[in-house]
Amino acid sequence: MPTYIYEALNKKGQPSKGEMQAGSSEEAIAKIRGIGLFPSSVREQKVRKGRARAGAPAAAADEPKKKWGEITITIGGVNTKTLTAFTRQFATLQNAGLPILKSLGILEKQQRPGLMKNVLRGVHEDVSGGMTLSDAMAKHPKAFSKLYTKMIAAGEVGGVLDLILQRLAEFLEKAAKLKRRVLGAMIYPAVVLSVAALIVLGIMYFIVPKFEQIFKDFETNLPWLTVALIDTSKWLGGTLYEGQIVPGAVIILMIPFFVFGAIKLARKATTGRLVLDTVALKSPVFGALIAKSAIARFTRTLGTLIGAGVPILDAILITRDTTNSEVYYRALNRVHDSVRQGESFAEPLRTSKTCDEVVVNMIDVGEQSGDLDKMLLRVADNHDEQVDATVSSLVSLLEPIMVMLLGGIVGFIVVALFMPLVSLIQSVSMRGG
Repeated sequence: MPTYIYEALNKKGQPSKGEMQAGSSEEAIAKIRGIGLFPSSVREQKVRKGRARAGAPAAAADEPKKKWGEITITIGGVNTKTLTAFTRQFATLQNAGLPILKSLGILEKQQRPGLMKNVLRGVHEDVSGGMTLSDAMAKHPKAFSKLYTKMIAAGEVGGVLDLILQRLAEFLEKAAKLKRRVLGAMIYPAVVLSVAALIVLGIMYFIVPKFEQIFKDFETNLPWLTVALIDTSKWLGGTLYEGQIVPGAVIILMIPFFVFGAIKLARKATTGRLVLDTVALKSPVFGALIAKSAIARFTRTLGTLIGAGVPILDAILITRDTTNSEVYYRALNRVHDSVRQGESFAEPLRTSKTCDEVVVNMIDVGEQSGDLDKMLLRVADNHDEQVDATVSSLVSLLEPIMVMLLGGIVGFIVVALFMPLVSLIQSVSMRGG
């Protein structure tokens, strides 16, 4: 039977260390808690290379080594869908009572060659060598975030790993669903506007010059509207004046890349992130959607961590570090300082004005009643529904705006091209009469 080395606290809060023989880490945690201690770290005693552990199964001693063909080169991180599926399956296996090593082995075999398979192989080796599951996962930040590993650590210490994994799976599923909603609202107008812009550029680049040649052949006097359209067409083609080096069409096509690069560069500085996030939250159309999404994200993260047993100060710091907004990062930093000093959780949020009064009052009630985690999750669910409603209204609002915008552009081109044609037809008719 393997031996586990533990660190724990007694009922007086004094540290204690020792060893415990058990069939698994879960059994060791249960035994330690049974003698009146509260374990903070439980790890299997490492075995020297070349020797099999006494009483260990033969399969463990004859563990096959990794072959060169099994090693794959991967770029990027594990996608949310793969991580969610793994977490859900891991929770099911743990709920069925399988040992952690057995569960990791099964899940690793099910994975396709790639980053996740390599990560699970490494986690399996580290855990079999005596490392805790959370510490082994923390070595692979491309797959397991800080939030993920902290919740796993809380589940190990509390002996409720299966419950924690279920909560993690639900958290990942809801976070992915929220992200899909927001991206879905952005993709439709972006695709429509991009296609429309390419069509307009094609008309200006290929069609307008042909009309210009017709007007020159008939020596027609052009109105200012047509002159402006022809000059714009020449600028797009790079022939407006002799000193023009770069065609305007190239400049227009490069603008999104320049904007994206400028935003990425600005976000590397704290001041740049703060300015960009503040402007985004104040924007008239998307500001409400961004704010509701940010609130739903941080309340769900914080509520899940607190409900999993992570200390509230650690939970706030993890939530702060995982938020994508500098505005909410600073607000949560003030919340952390307030809670650390024994003061209110809700008051710093109220003064920061990052959350509306309803959210602050719900958090205040949860804090007073001792159900802060449940209230935070309720706020997150409520804001998820509001995001749905906001996305639907946003799409409904964008459709007529895009129709009016594109109609105005096409109408300008048509009027500018047909005004000289009308004059030309009239002059030909008069000559013929």
